Amino acid sequence: MNVLYTAEATVTGEGRKGRGATSDGRLDVELSVPKGVGGDDGPGTNPEQLFAVGYASCFHGALKKSAREAKVNIDGSTVDAKVSLGKVDDGMSLAVELHVNIPGVSEEEAGKLVEAAHSFCPYSRATRGNIEVALSTSTS
Repeated sequence: MNVLYTAEATVTGEGRKGRGATSDGRLDVELSVPKGVGGDDGPGTNPEQLFAVGYASCFHGALKKSAREAKVNIDGSTVDAKVSLGKVDDGMSLAVELHVNIPGVSEEEAGKLVEAAHSFCPYSRATRGNIEVALSTSTS
């Protein structure tokens, strides 16, 4: 891999309950544990929320690239991500749902753009074969 960028972050405290910050100071967040996994649902964020924002952002960038290449206008498009944490036989795992809304294009065109984005997006590539990722689209 020809590295183009590396993000660096440090977490202190008790892992899921503590503080996370990037080396450049642009992100500095309190972390807390959701009630669903035994926490007190404190005021901070959690790894699943951070992953959802990261995946949605990355996927939207890949969607924009796919649209440019196809010469399709996707102004007003959005990507919603749901990241679920759950138990599996040998521990814990994640599942992702991505809902992509591309107003003003046909369902067929939206599907093609989403599939192209899914094949290109670094988050999709990293998760492929590791966790379930469900894709859905709308055009209104």
